[in-house]
Order: sequence, then structure tokens, then C-alpha cells
Amino acid sequence: CATDSASRVLFLPGEICAFKIHGQEAPFEAEVLNRTSGEGVLRARGPIDCEQQKEYTFIIQAYDCGASPSGANWKKSHKAVVHIQVDDVNEVSPVFREPLYRATVTEGKIYDSILQVEAWDQDCSPQYSQICNYEIVTQDTPFAIDRNGNIRNTERLSYDKQQHYKIMVTAYDCGQKKAMESVPVHIDVKPVCKPGWQGWNKRLDYEPGTGSKQLFPKMHLETCDGPLSSVRAMVELQTSHIGKGCDRETYSEKSLQKLCGAASGSTDLLPAPSVSTNWTASLLTDSGRDSDLIFRFDGRQAANIPEWVVPQNLTDQFTIATWMKHGPSPGLRAEKETLLCNSDKTEMNRHHYSLYVHNCRLVFLLRRDFIQLDSFRPAEFHWRLEQICDKEWHYYVINVEFPSVTLFVDGVTYEPYLVTDDWPIHPSEIDVQLTVGACWQGGEVTTPRFTQYFRGSLSGLTIRPGKIATQKVISCLQACKEGLDISSLESLGKGIKFHFNPAQSVLVMEADDLESINTAMTKVSYINSRQFPTPGLRKLHITTTVQCFGEDTCISIPDIKAMVMVLPPSEPRITIAGVERLVWPAAQLRAPVGVALFKDIHIITRRPGVLELMHNLDYCDVLVIGEELDPERESLEIHHSSLLGKHLDATNSTSGISIYGVDSMAHYEQAIRQVRYHNWKPGGLSERRFRLSCSELNGRYTSNEFNFEVRDCLHTGNAEEHVNHMAVQSQYMRPVHHPLVVHTVNSDHISGKVSTPPAATVVIVMCIAALVVIVVLGIYRIHTTHQDGSKEDEEGRKDPEMDWDDSNLNITVNPMESIDGTPIAEEVREEEPEEEEDEDEEDDELAGDLFSAESEDSDEEEETNIQKGKVKGKLEWDPSTLPY
Repeated sequence: CATDSASRVLFLPGEICAFKIHGQEAPFEAEVLNRTSGEGVLRARGPIDCEQQKEYTFIIQAYDCGASPSGANWKKSHKAVVHIQVDDVNEVSPVFREPLYRATVTEGKIYDSILQVEAWDQDCSPQYSQICNYEIVTQDTPFAIDRNGNIRNTERLSYDKQQHYKIMVTAYDCGQKKAMESVPVHIDVKPVCKPGWQGWNKRLDYEPGTGSKQLFPKMHLETCDGPLSSVRAMVELQTSHIGKGCDRETYSEKSLQKLCGAASGSTDLLPAPSVSTNWTASLLTDSGRDSDLIFRFDGRQAANIPEWVVPQNLTDQFTIATWMKHGPSPGLRAEKETLLCNSDKTEMNRHHYSLYVHNCRLVFLLRRDFIQLDSFRPAEFHWRLEQICDKEWHYYVINVEFPSVTLFVDGVTYEPYLVTDDWPIHPSEIDVQLTVGACWQGGEVTTPRFTQYFRGSLSGLTIRPGKIATQKVISCLQACKEGLDISSLESLGKGIKFHFNPAQSVLVMEADDLESINTAMTKVSYINSRQFPTPGLRKLHITTTVQCFGEDTCISIPDIKAMVMVLPPSEPRITIAGVERLVWPAAQLRAPVGVALFKDIHIITRRPGVLELMHNLDYCDVLVIGEELDPERESLEIHHSSLLGKHLDATNSTSGISIYGVDSMAHYEQAIRQVRYHNWKPGGLSERRFRLSCSELNGRYTSNEFNFEVRDCLHTGNAEEHVNHMAVQSQYMRPVHHPLVVHTVNSDHISGKVSTPPAATVVIVMCIAALVVIVVLGIYRIHTTHQDGSKEDEEGRKDPEMDWDDSNLNITVNPMESIDGTPIAEEVREEEPEEEEDEDEEDDELAGDLFSAESEDSDEEEETNIQKGKVKGKLEWDPSTLPY
């Protein structure tokens, strides 16, 4: 071992004259101190630096003093290995690796490490070459540094307070030697960058009928310069509070099925309450759904379906469909909740078929009747789905093709997870009862009652025997009329991927770059194809995920909550106009073709400032006012051929006729004009009154009630026609004028019940001979006055029963005529023209500018008729003597 100066070497006794070092050119030399003892010393020939070489190893030998002075004969010792380690001295100061450090921070954020500074020391030993501490030299700074050189802020920085900081940092090695120069560190403060969507409005107003409207035309995503590899955005339109989950057509269930091309023959078990469908009158309805007929069951209501409504011909193929909203049942052991049940009315308690919910499972029970093979057959079909208890509206369709049963929920097919078998039901003479909202228990109890009440909401519950619903029809019936849209697909480019859910209420888009996602979001639109959409708010929810290279998520994007406000549409006014009173002879009422009640009817729709002649209706009802029709003597009917080529169908009863289906007003007019009334025994008929009303969107918009009266001419005191003054006369309807009629004072003269005295008979014959020429001329002049104005209408709407037969024309003259020639009956009716004139003024005000031209023509014609009536007014027609 040696030091930086010298080392002593000791050999065995004897004369030692020298030491010799071999190899590596070691910077050392050996000197003999005592020849006798062999003591010597090793010295360095010059300064030794540990930083250059930390240790040395070499070989040394000793030589004795030989006889020859030259030492040629010296003896040398064995070789000895010498190892020298150089001790370090802390002579080098720490040095920083960078002359300047920079960093940028965002205001308001506390960092664990803003940046790291690093120094190093060239000393050779671990003690002096390691950096053991760093120190911020600058005083009063909001920063701190740890032993590893990590600088952090000790308080939240404010861009407004100070935008730039310059601090000096020094370092110490483990020997506490300080760096000769401190290093400057510059820290910049930038304002807060908030990643997220910018340039969007929280509310967007949607005007009905405007088609697709962009939701975010100036929207863009700010990532604060963060590196990203992909962006995923999901836009959700929340419409669960609108109608049955979204804005759908609210036509009646039958009209919707016909509109979607469903097979005919379905039975609506939950129709709107009316005279003929009164079994739903006691049920609770949700009145705030904009004519969307919804029945709410709270576990205490149910309805018995009349026997004449219940489908009697259920075969191996039939369909049950309904809208349902249902939540979890109360209690640990929930009872069965029955939607539909067909059970024994009395004596026994057998369920023939039923649809019920039990513990959030939907179960369909079908017990077939006993046949030749008395064996187990599939009877109960179970489905366990989340939709059953999620408190949202869903459309359920059960297609039965026995023994197979398939469930559709919102158009998606589900097979039963469990099917249990049971014995068939043996035939019996017991009547059955079909119920909705519970199950009827008529046997095995003291008092028949409802059980297994349903708790939830139902709408559009129908049964269609003999056929099953197709996927296309099911999709049409549950389709939403509002949703999300992309206004211009071709402008998205190839860098964007997107997909919609089936209802188009959720849109998901993915892109690899910021520009593509920004372009795509500006194309997202809202569309509502309904002519009269449900007004109100629709919520929008946007969630965004940004993925960085090699990381799951690196930037957090706040969710967006916006809304679409659908403005109220301008409501239409449906108006029915036409002649509302006609008198017919008994012979025509008895005719096989009967009489057309509404041959001059017109239906128009007005909205503020707009007259719409082409519009859709979904039903028109012709109801009998007063006593129902007697099937033994009268009927009200429409021929099936009148509905061909139209989306219309009709039902008939003693209460009236209902024409339904989504179709234009023009088609409804054509069908209503073909409604005919028959009476085989009109002798006891004084009058029959009918009421016509039409609807759009299942009663959301209704027409005026058009009342129409039919009279037998033998029971009327005045054969006249009367225009409905509640309605606006259409510009396409021309008034039909008939000759005036005068009546005798005593109605017995009309019916012929009282015989005429012989003297009066002579007077009558003479009057007829004298006045027949004047009467004929008067008729001719009146006829020619209106011939040009009514020729086209008469060609298009002329009915054989309204033709005048002049060949057998009889004229009756009142023998009780006054001295001046004015009939007494005319004196009685003197006030009528004033009343009619007032009514004409009301018609003119209602008609407005659209009918001003026609009103002026009508006024001129009326004035001409009045003037001529002054000359010819002494004679009027007596309808009782006209054979038509």
C-alpha cells in the first residue's frame, strides 16, 4: 500500500543495493534506505491524480551487491506484487448539465414536478462525486426543490398576478462542496386552458315543418394542445318524457295499422271512450299526452270487454300487441300483474289465455282446448328482460304460431327463456270473460271479482286473429318521427366513423384527428317529420372521450347538456260545410238505394293566414242523434266500393257509421258523400237527425259538429234546405236553389184526409186553367236564371232522386186566398226572409275574402229572385202533390 509520497519496502537481511520495478511504466520509484536491513521506500515520480487513475499494480524485485562493481553478477530476489490505491480529495465542484432550464405551467394548478434540474461532480470517489442536495438561491419564490432536483410550486400561480418567474438553483455534492455557478430556471405561467366543446348554444328553437336543422353549426373541440390519437363523441337525444318514448304519430290504433300496411281484422281493446266503446270510460287516462291515448292503471282499475268485441276465432296464429310502461312491483313477493286475461265468467276459474307481468318477467299463458290427443302441450312462455321494469315505454308484440311464440320488443326479437307445459282445457258450456288490467275470477269465490291488478300504463292493446305481424309492420308501428340526423353525409370524409341506434336517438362518431370530429359535429341535426309535432323540450347529452398515444384517456372533456325547444305548431281548424236539412218523399226513402245524406258536403282546413285544401284526417263519425236506428225499418250504410283505392275502412252499427284511416280530406269527402240512409217504413217518421264530425291525430284537432236533418215531406211544414252557419262555405260548393213552395193553412188538405166541397172544387179547376200559363213561365224564368251557375255541379253531383218531373206537375191553390191574392200562408211567413237575410250576412262574414266573389254573385242572384218573387210569389209548390 502506498501514499502519494513514498512507501517503505523491507527485505531479508543481507546487502541490498537496489530495487527494480517491472511493468506498466508505473509512476513510482524505489530507493534503498538500509542495505543491511534491506529497508527501502517507494516514491511517486510526480503528482498522482485520482480522477485520472484510482489504483496501480506492478512487480518489484530486490538486488544484492555482487562482486562485480557493474552489478552484472548481482543476485535478485523473488518477485513481489505491489498494489497501490489512490485516495480521493474533494477538489472538483458540482456542475449543472444545462446552462438554462425552462418550463411552462398553467395557472391555478399545483404541480408535483414542474421540471427537474441535474448537476454532476467529477471527483472519483462516491463520497465527493455524488450530488446530495439542491437549493433555490432566489428568495421569496413560490417554488421548492427536492434532493433529486424536482422543482414544484408551493402555491397556485396566477397569470394575472405574474406571467414569468426567474429563479437561481445551486447544487451540493456529498462533501458539501457547492457548485461554482448557479443555474437559471425560467418558468412561464399561461392562462387556464379548459378542454371541451366551444361555440355551442344551450338552447335551439325548432320550428315545425322546417325539416332537418343543425344543432351545432359553429361547434369545435378544444384540447389545449394535448396530443391525441382518437376522439369519440356520443350525442344522445332524450325524449322519454314525450308521448310513448318519443314523438310518434298519434293516430288511432286502427288508423296506424292501416297506414303501416298491417293485416285487417285487428280488435282494439283500449279504444277511446265513446257511446259504442264505453268499456274504457271508467279507466284512468293520461290527459297530458297530446291526444296520445294512454290508459294508466294503479292496481284498482280494470275493464270487461263486451262479448261482441272479443275475437271468437283465435286459431293457432294470432298477434297480441301493446305499448307498456312498467316499473318494479312493490313488495318482496310481487303478485301477478295482468294486462290481458280470458277466463271463465262463472262456476270455474280457468284462464284460457292471459298476458301478465310477474317479478319483472313477461309471461304469456295459452291453454289450448282439448283435442283428440290428450297430452301435455306448451302453455306458459316466459321472458326476462330489463325493459319490462325500466319505467320506460316499449312496444311489445307477441306472435303466436302455436306451439311457437315469439316476442318483439321495440322491433327486436326475443325467444322465451322458459316454456312450461300443461294439460289442455276440457270443453264446457261456461261463458268466458275477456278483461284488461286485471283477471276476472267468476268461480270458486263467494263474490265474483277482479284479481291480479296491473300497475303501469298501456296504450294500443290489440288482438289480430288468424295472422301474425311482420317485422316491417312492427318497425313501422313503433317508429319515432323525431330523431338525430346528419345533414350532409358526403361532406364527412373518410376519416369519420358513425352509427345510429334503431330509434335514431343516439349517434356515436369516432375520428383520428381533431379536424374530422369538428366537421362531423357541425353536421349533426334534429329532425321531426310530424306535421304537428308535440311541442316542448328535448334534452341533448354529449359525452366525449379523448385517447392519447399509448394511454387510455389523457384529456378530460366535460359533458354537454343542451336542449331543443320544439315550438307549438299553428293549429288547424277543420271545418265542415254544406246543406244541413233536406226533405225527401217517402217513396225515395223506401227506394233500394236510399238517399245520400251528405252529397254536398265540403271539408276544409284553415290555419292562420292559410287555407289548406289538401290535408289528412284519421276518422269521421256519422252519429245518430236521438234514438238509435231500428234495424227492422231503417239503416245507415256505405258501400264498400266507396272505400276502394283509399286508405279507409268503416264500421257500422245502429248508432252510426265510423270511417277511419289516415287519408286526405278529398278522399274523406268522397266517402262521406256515399253514406246513404234507408227507411222501409217511413210512415211514422217525422225526422231523423245525424251529426258528422271529423278528427285529425286521434282527436287532437276536431272539426265542428255538422248536424243534418232528414224529413219525410208528409210530416214537414216547409220543404227547404238549410246551410250550416257554424261552418265556412267552401269556394267549390255552389248553393242549390229549389222552387218556392206554398202550403195550405190546414195540413189536412195536403194529406187529403178532409174532402173538398163541390163549389171549392169548381173554383180550383178554374184557377188552374187561368194560372197554369203564368206558373210555367215563372218556373222557366227562375230555372234559366240559375242554369248557368249550377250546370257543372249538377253534372258532377246530380242524384236521380232530386230531379224534377215536370210532366206530372200538379199545382195546388189555396181556396182561402185573401182578396188581394196574397195567400194566408205567405202572410204567416213574412218574417222568414229577414231571418234568412241575417243568416246570409253571418255566412258572408265567416267566408272571408276567399269567397267574396262568389258571395257577390249569390247576392245578385238572390236579389233577382226576390224581385221576381214579388210578381210570382203568390204561387208556391206543394211538395205533397209532387210525384218526383
